[in-house]
Amino acid sequence: MKKINIPLLTSVCEIAGAPGFEQRVRELVIKEIKEYVDDYRIDNLGNVIAFKKGSSSEKKVMIAAHMDEIGFIVTHIDDQGFVRFHTLGGFDPKTLTAQRVIVHGKKDLIGVMGSKPIHVMTASERSKVPKTTDYFIDLGMSKKEVEKYISVGDSITRQRELIEMGDCVNCKSIDNRVSVFILIETLKKLKRFPYDIHAVFTVQEEVGIRGAQVSAQQIQPDFGFGLDTTIAYDVPGAAGHEKITELGKGAAIKIMDSQTICDYRMVRYMKEISEKKKLKTQLEILPAGGTDTMGVQRSTPGGSIAGAVSIPTRHIHQVIEMANKNDIHQCIELLKACIENLNEYDWDFK
Repeated sequence: MKKINIPLLTSVCEIAGAPGFEQRVRELVIKEIKEYVDDYRIDNLGNVIAFKKGSSSEKKVMIAAHMDEIGFIVTHIDDQGFVRFHTLGGFDPKTLTAQRVIVHGKKDLIGVMGSKPIHVMTASERSKVPKTTDYFIDLGMSKKEVEKYISVGDSITRQRELIEMGDCVNCKSIDNRVSVFILIETLKKLKRFPYDIHAVFTVQEEVGIRGAQVSAQQIQPDFGFGLDTTIAYDVPGAAGHEKITELGKGAAIKIMDSQTICDYRMVRYMKEISEKKKLKTQLEILPAGGTDTMGVQRSTPGGSIAGAVSIPTRHIHQVIEMANKNDIHQCIELLKACIENLNEYDWDFK
């Protein structure tokens, strides 16, 4: 198994960055990439757009990896100091039970997700599916103390460190910080490539693919690649047709999701490259969910020839997201090879 840079992956995954509040991730990204790109800028929405000059400016390539993670925003502080919140991104409410969070105000404060104890629930309450509104955040402080540091509109992220588990890594925000990591590492490895590269670390994907859409409008790419996690439902109870992808089977080449049908030419190209380079890959059809690939493909006049490298991930949108280390390495190698060989493929419709 090839080694990956675990310290960097840890930093990227553990740092806080809810949708609309990606500034900490942005600073880390710029620190990591600035020596490996010709230029970079931050647009009005907060996307980091890094540029690497290719052998030719005839075509433009855009690669998108979103910096944001699912999180929350403070909506109310009650008389006892308990914080109410609204979600930023999609949550399965039952995953909030017994979790620690970080409220980012004038200073970061650790809180816990609280709800009604089962000991005092009625029989009907015990049988109900929980809702996000059943939860509150307990900071262990009075209202007066809380309001010294926290205000309505402050962001909240989940707290969970990255650990290595066998062949895998486990953390909150593998979705989509593993893709941020893959794009950083790819930029460091790229030496010779045919076309200009616009590597975009996007914002607000989890609330509607917003950053990818506005950045694609600026760049107007000819070719596009999305980088994001995908479902690995390779667990007990999953039928073969439900798995989407499996951990340890390599990088996933996206065929479609609910927002994008990848260009069949790009799918063929990515498959041919993986075979030529002897990379371990699998195919992905995701019946629900969308990624930045949609923004890259659709938000430029005439569209772009778009595809995606997907990272198989178990337990998505929980604090125990899990990806295989060799799959991550394979994703870096696949993305790099695809960028380097774009000019060698016949892109005509046929």
